[in-house]
Amino acid sequence: ITMYNFDELICRKDTDALKLEALAPRWGRTDLLPMWVADMDFKTPDFIVEAMRKRMECEIFGYTSKPDSWNEAIINWQAHRHQWTISKEMISFVPGVVPALAMAVQAFTERGEKVMIQQPVYNPFAQVIRNNHRELVNCPLVLKDEQYHIDFDVFEEKIKGCKLFLFCHPHNPGGRVWTREELEKVAAICAAHKVVVVADEIHADLTLAPYKHIPFASINEQARDISVVFASPSKAFNMAGLATSYAVIANPTLRRCFENYVEGNELAAGNVFAFNTVVAAYMKGEEWLQEMLSYVQGNIDYLVEYLQQHLPQLKVIVPQASYLVFIDFSALGLSQKELISLCTNQAHLALNDGAIYGKEGTGYMRINLACPRSIVEQALTQLKEAIR
Repeated sequence: ITMYNFDELICRKDTDALKLEALAPRWGRTDLLPMWVADMDFKTPDFIVEAMRKRMECEIFGYTSKPDSWNEAIINWQAHRHQWTISKEMISFVPGVVPALAMAVQAFTERGEKVMIQQPVYNPFAQVIRNNHRELVNCPLVLKDEQYHIDFDVFEEKIKGCKLFLFCHPHNPGGRVWTREELEKVAAICAAHKVVVVADEIHADLTLAPYKHIPFASINEQARDISVVFASPSKAFNMAGLATSYAVIANPTLRRCFENYVEGNELAAGNVFAFNTVVAAYMKGEEWLQEMLSYVQGNIDYLVEYLQQHLPQLKVIVPQASYLVFIDFSALGLSQKELISLCTNQAHLALNDGAIYGKEGTGYMRINLACPRSIVEQALTQLKEAIR
């Protein structure tokens, strides 16, 4: 028996939702199903809304301090959900994982120094490197048996001379959950070359059964010593607009370096809803999260089956985590421009252009399935008609 209704269609018009507001400027039209930016079209869970409502009863929105319950909620959640033991000292507030990636680049590297990423990967990874005048080193992921893998020979070669490695774990847009063995290799190579690993673990709580997310810093002493982990309930509980995330850094030297940067730029304060909502998500969110994940899994299964049946020329990288799915359209033989036009102007879908994740994403589009099943059905029907 399910407690929550994920089939409900919720109108986001007139809420300044980026998903809708960006359609005209980015796609040049508004008659599109918006299945791009990574937030959900499900209601943010009631226990988070309740925490906000309760806070609003005191009609003063002044400066807000970080309560102890915030640290406790994070410590308990990581222990229970990911078998990762952390302490209060290791946790720092950050106003979002993307800003935190930029802060890490600035805190741990100098202008002109090398930072490695693995494309195709979430596009802000490249942006925070280029925007801060660091040198981007790409170690491309290899597609094998319809999943992404790390070529460790190339990895070991490319990491030489790098100061920092931005690691997408679980991976976006490929939805890959890295195994213990892969994480151990990453840690060993990076430690040998004195590279700090920044693990973006924002999709950790969206790991789908039977896969298991292992926090990078929990692998072994070596990983713990060289890593900076960023996490947040924002993706899993649909609260990205609340700008609340956190860093977990076990190594005191790295932690001081990062915190000095964050505090030096006055970025450590947190807004009026930044703490109580995290506490609510982590204290009360287990059941909602399980139900949401099984609904999303249903959407993924539906998409995979539909494409096999009606559009077998499209190949899906089936996600092991997250509600984002990377689809390979290259068999259609279209240029990227033609592919975008097909999805936008014929299928009336707003999807993410795969090429923004690096040239390895050319021929792909990313679709967001955190929406009612009826929307997925409509999107696929429109796609089928357009391709036909």
